[in-house]
Amino acid sequence: MTDLTADAHVHSEWSWDAGSDPSSAGAMDRMCARAVQLGLPALVFTEHLDLEESWRVDPGDIGEHGQRYVDGSGHVRLPPFDFEGYLDAIERRRHDYPELRILTGVEFGQPHLWGAKATALLSSGLIDRVNGSLHMLPFDDQDRTEPTTLYRHRQADEVMWAYLEEIPRMVAGSDSFVVFTHIDYAARSWPVPVAGPFDPRPFEEGFRVAMRAIADSGRALEMNTRGLQSWIPQWWSEEGGRAVSFGSDAHGPDTLAAHFPEAMSMVESFGFRPGRKPEDFWTR
Repeated sequence: MTDLTADAHVHSEWSWDAGSDPSSAGAMDRMCARAVQLGLPALVFTEHLDLEESWRVDPGDIGEHGQRYVDGSGHVRLPPFDFEGYLDAIERRRHDYPELRILTGVEFGQPHLWGAKATALLSSGLIDRVNGSLHMLPFDDQDRTEPTTLYRHRQADEVMWAYLEEIPRMVAGSDSFVVFTHIDYAARSWPVPVAGPFDPRPFEEGFRVAMRAIADSGRALEMNTRGLQSWIPQWWSEEGGRAVSFGSDAHGPDTLAAHFPEAMSMVESFGFRPGRKPEDFWTR
């Protein structure tokens, strides 16, 4: 088995959905210590870059970690990302953990909609990796929301198709990101009690069309190990995907590099091989 690859999708106290938890103070330090313990060669701290002015949530949809940002109208309103504070924390961790490669990054939500607002940060030359994420879909003419909330108001298959159909628009509408993350994001909150267990097969063509758009753009697809799905690397390779990245999407040290050996073996079986540096994409 190949040595562990880089975890290129992790969050610390500098992400709003982790930093709002008082227990997350010092999470970046603890995650670095855990990475060394696990034998990880590199981490990419891809903190959330969410530039939506607000989005709608129903009670209980955002969890305790984000409740402090919900106003009286049921909308999330985030403070600006503390880029300077984040960079300072990265430099301190690099000093403290010289045996670990520590890279900067952001997880840019809806980059096709908010690219102009991110120009200064992304052009600073200080960001090593930009992951692109699709978290939001239209709720009505005024609001946007996450699939978790939208499932309460729309048929489950309608939400899933809306998500998949937005991916090619995101790919065509932005050149600011190099990795498309968690393509199964809308499946995470699939309403099992109402719609039954999630089955990707009824949505196969939508996933394949989305993957073709990502592959044709020359970008990598993330193997998000929060939930291992063998059909993702299979369909990705069949639709022309040439590169993958690995990310645990960890918001704390306990889930850092979760299931990486299994994910690496799975991807290897479809012909992908590691690059020269641990944070390089696996390619075929």
